[in-house]
Amino acid sequence: MNQLVNKSVASDNDDLRNISDTARWVAIYRAMESERPDAHFRDPFARRLAGERGERIAASMEFASRNAWSFVARTVLFDRFIQDSIAGGADMVVNLAAGLDTRPYRMALPSTLRWIEVELPELLADKTAALANETPRCRLERVALDLANVAARRDLFARLSQEARRVLVITEGLVVYLSDQDAVSLAEDLAGTPTFHRWALDMISPALMQRMQKGGGLKSLEQAGAPLKFAPEEGPAFFERHGWTLVDVQSMLQTAARLKRLSFWMRLIALLPDSKGRTPRGFWGGVCLFERT
Repeated sequence: MNQLVNKSVASDNDDLRNISDTARWVAIYRAMESERPDAHFRDPFARRLAGERGERIAASMEFASRNAWSFVARTVLFDRFIQDSIAGGADMVVNLAAGLDTRPYRMALPSTLRWIEVELPELLADKTAALANETPRCRLERVALDLANVAARRDLFARLSQEARRVLVITEGLVVYLSDQDAVSLAEDLAGTPTFHRWALDMISPALMQRMQKGGGLKSLEQAGAPLKFAPEEGPAFFERHGWTLVDVQSMLQTAARLKRLSFWMRLIALLPDSKGRTPRGFWGGVCLFERT
């Protein structure tokens, strides 16, 4: 998924070879939600895309598996922001580090909408082959690109800007792996693209990052060259210095509570006031929607 980190580093988990493989275990959580009778979304392709290796990776990610509700909430919130932005006039969605996302196939989208998926060549090829017999509901284009190639991504952004009037950019599960410098570079490149109107992203607080790192099950990520990095103390306000204005922010914990996906003890924690990422000491993770300043 994330092309701005090392892509091939040895790991104790033979199945988790690089950061792109995290797309496989995240797909397992979408599959698990989709198979529930009370599912909040249906992704009929998730388990196929994840494969057996995805199941093994998910089983090894102890902390993430205990908090699968966060992936459900994150998916629901991104879906909501996408729907709202399209209703508000977005004629293109650009999904950076798209991983194994299948929204062009599973969501009710206008047939005229252009949807651009940007991902590393190997993962993109696997995904294209697995979905070869499926028909997207909108105009889907896939771009094989390493986002760490700044010149190439700027060229892509410039081209897409000329082909749309109002663009929503989504980076689901990306910025948490970036350094502060890489996050600034990406934010400013996006903000400098005239028709890139909105940007949806997820982020976490420093306290939650530390807890995740100590909670076990994420060691394989570090060994695969993809440690968690980005958790600014100022929370979403970080991006307001780099060309973006926050228009909405939703807690994944409180969203999961509304979706009835929390254990009893987690429901009690969800009753606490939502800091919206403004309190560095808080265990907070959320999805943010920004508009270009």
